[in-house]
Amino acid sequence: MRRRTLLKGMAGAAAAPVTTVRAATGRQRNVLLLISDDQGLDLGCYGTPIATPRLDRLAGEGTRFTHAFAAVSSCSPSRAVIHTGLYGHQNGMYGLQHDVHHQSLLDGIETLPSLLRRAGYATALVGKKHIGPDSAFPFEAELVPERSGIRDVREMAVAAGSFIRSTNDRPFFVTVAYSDPHRAATDYGNDRAWPGVKPVRYDPARVHVPAHLPDLPAVRQDLAGYYESLSRLDTGVGMLLDLLAESGRADDTLVIFLSDNGRPFAGAKTNLYAPGLHLPLIVRAPGSAAAVNDAMVSWTDIAPTILDWAGVAPPRYPLSGSSLMPVLGKPGDPARDAVFASHEFHEINQYYPMRAVRTRTHSYILNLAHPLDYPVAGDVAGSPSWQAIAADPAIRLGKRSQAAYLRRPAEELYDLTRDPDELVNLAADPAHAAVRDTLRARLLDMRKATRDPWLTGQTDPYSHMGR
Repeated sequence: MRRRTLLKGMAGAAAAPVTTVRAATGRQRNVLLLISDDQGLDLGCYGTPIATPRLDRLAGEGTRFTHAFAAVSSCSPSRAVIHTGLYGHQNGMYGLQHDVHHQSLLDGIETLPSLLRRAGYATALVGKKHIGPDSAFPFEAELVPERSGIRDVREMAVAAGSFIRSTNDRPFFVTVAYSDPHRAATDYGNDRAWPGVKPVRYDPARVHVPAHLPDLPAVRQDLAGYYESLSRLDTGVGMLLDLLAESGRADDTLVIFLSDNGRPFAGAKTNLYAPGLHLPLIVRAPGSAAAVNDAMVSWTDIAPTILDWAGVAPPRYPLSGSSLMPVLGKPGDPARDAVFASHEFHEINQYYPMRAVRTRTHSYILNLAHPLDYPVAGDVAGSPSWQAIAADPAIRLGKRSQAAYLRRPAEELYDLTRDPDELVNLAADPAHAAVRDTLRARLLDMRKATRDPWLTGQTDPYSHMGR
């Protein structure tokens, strides 16, 4: 029933023929897409006191975006956004793809590997997939498949480097999807030695505690393991970038580093608050100067950016994002003043649809199923930090009560200039009605433009897809 084409009138439409464009050097334009797993805005270059020298160096060589946001804070839906340029409510990846959750793209959705492979690119996925169906992601090679959260960053670097060397004169699109710093069965995978990695240990008593978490011993211990995993990730990225340089292809390769969603702690992952959406984005493009850019950008912009760089035509249906190539090497773009977010599920039993719009000054969240309790992701619920928090209902998540976290109103509005932690809900405050109404209308316009199946009043949520 649900396998419909993307947009009305698009049934049977195929992507336009594409031709690969060469860089100014006369060589092909390659793409290396690096995705970390459950990483918040936590790198040395973003101000978190942890050791991430190679990613910090990459940031110094490229454009580091300070206001970059995922369009959803959940793994499979976010990876689907990255690879399609469409919000989750557009592309059909409403929740997690693996196991019993079994969410997948709607029929007719084009992805980066399908578009680029058809254009003559050698395409490979190294590491985590968590997106489907397989027919929509026709990677030429899938290397180092996820094995219960593989953490061997050297194996991943070597596999990616070998594939790059094997492409010869063909342009390549390689996605390296790490498991770090996602939770592992034991301590983020820090319980064993990994080849080529010198562990960076963090003293729980001295770690940085994000504002959305309470300062408890169990939370500090949990964060210490998370930060250690991030330092291992950084080592792996360094290995890969060294191999890219040795291949002689670095000067023709667009390198993008980002995370799929926020850190795996309450208040971040699966949430549309800042800790769940505000994430690292570093883009190093040959020919672009280094810069720190404060434009508000979205993961819906990643696919258009890669297609623009590669000179490959997008699908015939409109994408929700736009290329970042024009803003690379620049300090910002005033026209990019808002981002949107869309969430349906995480795990299949965790239905909690939300929509949100964020500007530089305000955050507005619409909780479409607000009578329900807010669900806590399984890996977060089983974590030492959440177990310590939930043991006493009086313990607050930062300054937010557990009751407020678990039982949310229909609308939330926050003044980010005065309340960056999104604690004081102004949605019912008459003094802020004008701002609320403006953002409410702006969000509704986005939902109409993207044909949101959750729009109120639809008796058939798929009627817009053209049966």
